[in-house]
Amino acid sequence: MNIALIAHDAKKKLMQNFCIAYRGILSKHILYATGTTGRLIEEVTNLTIHKYLAGHLGGEQQIGVQIEHNQIDLVIFLRDPLTPKSHELDVNNLVRLCDMHNIPLATNLASAELLIKSLERGEFEWREYK
Repeated sequence: MNIALIAHDAKKKLMQNFCIAYRGILSKHILYATGTTGRLIEEVTNLTIHKYLAGHLGGEQQIGVQIEHNQIDLVIFLRDPLTPKSHELDVNNLVRLCDMHNIPLATNLASAELLIKSLERGEFEWREYK
């Protein structure tokens, strides 16, 4: 499975901890991330991550293109709902693309854990027949 990992600044440490906790599951998949998030995850997990630009520099748009081309199976996007973003249109577009293309999307830790545990149980096999 192709998994995209994105985290706003206030959620980057949480994303690192999430990836440490679920390293065993994540290591079995192809991982993509926005630039800074990807680098921070690699530093603490030694996972291989295909990194794009930083989110506010177009990384979220790059992941959006992959979603449009059916090249992403799952998105974990730990968002900071309390801090306004200058690139809020890109954020909203990414969520819209996931909805349009039926891509599972977690935007908080609780939903991320549900999706990653479902992935471990093999409940995403339907994505392999895309």
